[in-house]
Amino acid sequence: MSNDEVHFRDHIKELGSRLKIVLYTIAGATGLFMALPADMSFLQNPPLFKPLVSVMLNLIREDVLPPAIRLIGGQLTTPLELYVIASFALGVGVSLPVVAFQIYRFIDPALYPEERSAIYPFLTAFLTLFIIGAVFGYKILAPFMIWALLPFFEALQVEYIVFVTDFYILIFILTLLTGLTFTFPVFFVLLVKFGIIRTEIVTKNRKYVYAGAFVLTAVVTPDGGPLADLALFLPVIILLESGIMVAKRYEKKAGSSIVQRSIFPKSPKCINCNSPLDDSKQFCTSCGTSQT
Repeated sequence: MSNDEVHFRDHIKELGSRLKIVLYTIAGATGLFMALPADMSFLQNPPLFKPLVSVMLNLIREDVLPPAIRLIGGQLTTPLELYVIASFALGVGVSLPVVAFQIYRFIDPALYPEERSAIYPFLTAFLTLFIIGAVFGYKILAPFMIWALLPFFEALQVEYIVFVTDFYILIFILTLLTGLTFTFPVFFVLLVKFGIIRTEIVTKNRKYVYAGAFVLTAVVTPDGGPLADLALFLPVIILLESGIMVAKRYEKKAGSSIVQRSIFPKSPKCINCNSPLDDSKQFCTSCGTSQT
């Protein structure tokens, strides 16, 4: 077996072990949220166990849902399903630092120092924009999307009754997708920095890029109508334009380094006849002059 095959198997084995850590962490956090009580009153009356998840779900409902809308179960098993889904979502959320650390430990040995210095600021930017996007989706976009749908209830004379599972899954997915959407400029800047693409791809095709961005926001907010699409589209475009400005700075730096390389050639020349020198030799092969 060649060394490359041995290294590949070692990498796969390490990846598997780190995935196990991630899965065990998520499973443990999910189980913990399912078992954590909201208070200790159940010790005096065990049948009245109130999980912490239920308190957090009530906070989400108070933050996002208008008082006019009423939530219903729909099925006998709905509360249990929602209990498990919410515990899993919260377990994934608190496990994100462990996931990020395992990714860091896996890729760090393969990075050169200059790559390491370039990647980590982008990881910081990714996490920052993801958190901002998730907060935007939860605090602004989700309430606005529901508010934009209320006139349709009135127009069709439909009662404000929503299945509880549909409501909470919508909030979880919307928060996650909004956070990921906000991180798109980070990947764009990273690709420009490494010379894979140029900003001209966007600047010369803005109308197509904007149209694609609007389609993306429509996918993220499928139930919110055009107003909700626009509410997400505007900050995404602002972030994209900001990403273009940052990416152009990297292009300028890359261009200046190319100019410097052309002014100061790599190959040295003889001090006597100005002929190109071989770095491995102390004497010029043309005139025989010593270079020391």
